[in-house]
Parts: sequence; structure tokens; C-alpha cells
Amino acid sequence: MSIIIMILLISLLILVHEAGHFLAARALGIKVSKFAIGFPIGPTLWSKKIGDVEYLIHACVLGGYVAFPDDDKDSDLPPDSQDRFMNRPVWQRMIVISAGVVANIITAFVLVFITAVAWGQLPSGDFQVYINKIAAEKEASIWNSGMQAGDRVIKINGSDIGSGYALTLFAQNSKSFDGKVDSQDVSENLKKLQELNKSLDSDSKIPQKTVVKLPKIVNESALVIDDTSLKGYTPYKDDQVSLSEEQTALRDKIQNKSDYISDGISTLRDVAYAISDNVRPLNITVEREGKIVELAPIYPDKNGVIGVVLENRQLLMPTNTPKTIIKGTFDYIWTQTYTLCYGFYVLFTGKVPASSMHGIVAIAKVGGDVIQNNGIFSGLLLTAMISIDLAILNFLPIPALDGGHFMFLVIEKIRRKPVDEKTIEKLSNGFFMLLIILAFLIIFNDIYALIKHQL
Repeated sequence: MSIIIMILLISLLILVHEAGHFLAARALGIKVSKFAIGFPIGPTLWSKKIGDVEYLIHACVLGGYVAFPDDDKDSDLPPDSQDRFMNRPVWQRMIVISAGVVANIITAFVLVFITAVAWGQLPSGDFQVYINKIAAEKEASIWNSGMQAGDRVIKINGSDIGSGYALTLFAQNSKSFDGKVDSQDVSENLKKLQELNKSLDSDSKIPQKTVVKLPKIVNESALVIDDTSLKGYTPYKDDQVSLSEEQTALRDKIQNKSDYISDGISTLRDVAYAISDNVRPLNITVEREGKIVELAPIYPDKNGVIGVVLENRQLLMPTNTPKTIIKGTFDYIWTQTYTLCYGFYVLFTGKVPASSMHGIVAIAKVGGDVIQNNGIFSGLLLTAMISIDLAILNFLPIPALDGGHFMFLVIEKIRRKPVDEKTIEKLSNGFFMLLIILAFLIIFNDIYALIKHQL
């Protein structure tokens, strides 16, 4: 039922978008020939002509459209007829083209406003991360750190922590003996080895049975992760170097030793790599009873686990007065819009893989889960975010989308003559087919993610 509700909400957004185009055209006295929900792919489920407009519902309900007499090649309207959309002033066509986007933005505001009034609060987007309990093995380093149940984690390695995801990201990328090292750590350890073993060359194989003196092992450098990765905007990518199989075997052989007898296979540089891969600290700062406490370093195990059960508490903004309702609505819309715009930026610049793209199937599944677990207000807020997403996506300057048509109108305004219709038609048809292919790829991503239980 929750998924059905989410699908209905998404359908409402499509209807609102197309209604924006339709109502703007009618308000300006522009003739509309068709108003349809869904793409004309496959059978038409329902159609009825009311007045001079034909209303349709297509089986492929992943979109919608408003058609004008110009779209009918067999139209008997004279080429110079004012009933043709292309013969209307540029400013009127701009209004009609952008009206769908405006309708989605207005819908988002209305949904957030209703939630703010009815729920009396809105999510701030910030979370507080608490330690619910410590559940580590007795030998785990966390028991010597000073951490206690009830502590609020505020910083790790100097970075602000605003979600459990950020803590997990730090821990997972700070695994002990993970087979990866920082080049800087290797360089420093190689210098120490050269000072202790001056007769040995860095890149020549150490003669068999040679005693190699080892420096005191120093922990790997504390990890630094950028804010965008901590917030989940971009995937974290480290610049570490992986150990070879021989270097990994050497690492295991010389752990906790002050020297070792060479087997004639490794170089001094190999030894530097081997001793550089050990444990990486998490320097955690917590808040406890109003006081800031710096904990002793915690070292995640080989699985990237420190042994705690987390509790994420989302901070909510009270919206119980007209002023807080209006301010909260604008703040929430602004935050979500910024997040979505940044998401498009990292996607189009290749900072996140195309496999991360998801569509209608994932939205329905995730939205259904949100409604089921968090209630209808969370579902309305998610719908508002999707409405903004639709507005941004539709206004991208891509032929076949509203933004592409608006771009052609801007060019027409600058050139003072329209772009060749055949050129527009070829570009629009080409990009439309690309969008259809992209839609199927996204649906494949959604289904694959469902099968793999990634959603």
C-alpha cells in the first residue's frame, strides 16, 4: 500500500507538470490539441475529446505531454494561423514552456508548507550521532579509549560528523592491515630503514641471510575525508597504493619484530611498504554531559569495525508559528534544491558512476519504505524533493526536454528569427531516443539494485 501511495504521488507530480503547460497555454489563449498522461508508446488506455482538446492516458505512464496543432503534420490550419504555437510571440511560448517547471516548484512549496503546518516541524538535514552501546570484543582498542554509551560523536580526525554514515565511512576506510599504504608513510619508513641499514640499496634485492634492522613501527596517518564524501554527495576515493602479494606476506612475517633475516627475495623498499601497512587511528571527539572530551585513539579491526551501536537523531525545526512555517519551508526547499543541483553536477562531471543513477522503480520502493517506516509526512517531503528534481531535470538545456525548447526560444530571440524546424525536430527526436535508452538503463539499475537488496 505504501508503494502504491508513492506511485500515486509521483503520478500527481507528472499531472501537475503537464497541467502547468496546459493552463498557461489556455490562459494566453493558445490552442491545445492534446493533453496526455504517459508517452505514446504502446496502447492508449483512455481518451476523450472535450471541447477542442483530446485528453489521453497512455499505458507507458512514465511521462506526459501537451500537444499543439503544430505537432499534427496533417493539420489543416494555415501556416500563418495564430492558433499555431510557433506563430505566437516568443515571450508567450517561453511562459508556456517554463510553466511545467514552475508548477513543480510551486507543488514542492505547497507540499512542504502543508507538512510544516500539519506536522509542526521539518527536518533540518542535520543529525546527531550518539553511541547507543559499546559491543566490541574485549581486546578491542575502544575499551581503552574512554568512550561511553550516551556520548555524542562530534568530530573524527578533525572533521565534523553529521551522520552515522560519516562515522562508518571513516571506520571502513581505516581498516587494520588492509593491504594499502600512503606513499608519504612509505617514504618516511624507507628513510628510517636506510639510516639503520646503510650498506643496503633501496631497490636491490637484499642478499639472503642478511640481518635487516627494522625501525620502531609507527601507526599509519589518520585518514582525512572531504566534506562532500562525508555527506554522501560523492563516493570516497583514496589515493593509497596497494601492496603486492610478496609485500603482504613480508608484512605478516615481520610484524612486531626489531629485525628479520632476508630470504633474498625482497628489497629495502618492499620492507618499507610492509612496515607501513599496520593500524590507522580514529581520533574521536565526543560531547558528554555538555563537556567536550578527546578520546584516546581507536583502531578499527580488519573489517573496519570499532564495535559500537549507533543512534542517529535527526534535528527537527519547530514550525508552530507563521514565521517559522514560512522560514522553515523556504530553508527546506533551498537545502534540497542545492543538494539536487550538486547531485547533477557530480553526475555529469563523472564524479559518481552511472550505475548510481536510479529512477521510478527505486523511487517507488524507497518512497514506500519511507512512508511505511516514517509516516505520510516524510512521504510528502520526499515527494516535494522529487518535484524539485523533476523541475531541475526538465529545465536542463537538452533537446526534447523543456529546457531544450526554452534554449531554442532564447536563440530565436537573440537571432530574431526561429531556428529551423527540421533541425529542432531532428535534435529533439535524437535526444528523445537517447532519453528512452537512458530510462531503460536506469530501470535496469533499479531492478538490479532490488535483486541485490541494495534498496
